[in-house]
Amino acid sequence: MRKTTSFEGLTALVTGATSGIGRAVAEEFGRQGAEVIVHGRDAARGEAVVEAITAGRGKAHFVAADLTNPCQLQHLVEQVGSVDILVNNAGFVEYGSTAELGVASLDRLFAANVRAPYLLVAALAPKMVARGSGSIINLGSVAGQIGMVGAAAYGATKAALASLTRAWAAEFSPAGVRVNAVAPGPVYTPIRSDAITDEIGATTLLHRAARPEEIAQVVAFLASPNASYVAGAVVAADGGRAAI
Repeated sequence: MRKTTSFEGLTALVTGATSGIGRAVAEEFGRQGAEVIVHGRDAARGEAVVEAITAGRGKAHFVAADLTNPCQLQHLVEQVGSVDILVNNAGFVEYGSTAELGVASLDRLFAANVRAPYLLVAALAPKMVARGSGSIINLGSVAGQIGMVGAAAYGATKAALASLTRAWAAEFSPAGVRVNAVAPGPVYTPIRSDAITDEIGATTLLHRAARPEEIAQVVAFLASPNASYVAGAVVAADGGRAAI
C-alpha cells in the first residue's frame, strides 16, 4: 500500500493501541507518516504493533501504562513529553443491569473511560495550546448516544466523553487545538465474539458491523488538515444505528 504523508513530522499518541480499533488507528497514522506512540499494558502485543508499523517503513515505539492508575498515567505523560495528536481510545466494556452492576465495576468503568482521558487532556492539551496547534480525538460509542439495555453504566461513560469533547473544544479550539470524537457502532474486535457482533451489526441500517480499519479512517480524517473546520463534533460511525 502506498504510504501517504498527511502526518509527516507529527507525533501521535494512541492509547489502547495493542488491539482492535486502537491498533488500526496506530497503524493508519504510521502509514500516513506520523511517529506513533503505541500505548497499552501488554508489552508483547505492543511490540507486535510497533513491528507492523516499522515493517511498513513507519516510525513507532511502545509505552506501557495502566491508565486507571494515576501514577502510571503521570509516568506515561512524562515519557511522551508533548504530542501533536492524542487519540483517547483506551477503555473497556462491562455490561450489566443497573441493579446488579457493582460499585467496583462502576468505578472501573469511569476510571478507564472518563478519568483517564480527562487527565491525559489536562496534561497534554496545554502543550498543544502553547504551540497553537494540535488534534484530540476521543473514542466514544453509539451506547453513549442511544439507550441500550444493560449498558447504562458503560453508556454513561461514553456520554460523558461526548460532553467532555464539546467542553474541551470550547476550551482549547480557539487556540488552534481541535477536539472531536468518533462514536462507533458494532465493530469486529476482541471484546466480543464475531457471532455476537454479527447479530448487533444486523440491527444497523447497513446490516453489518464495521472493520476496525473503517473506524481508523474516520479518526485519521478528523486528525488531518482535511478536517480543519471540524471542532466539537461527535461523528457517528455506526452504520446508521443512532439514526433509528
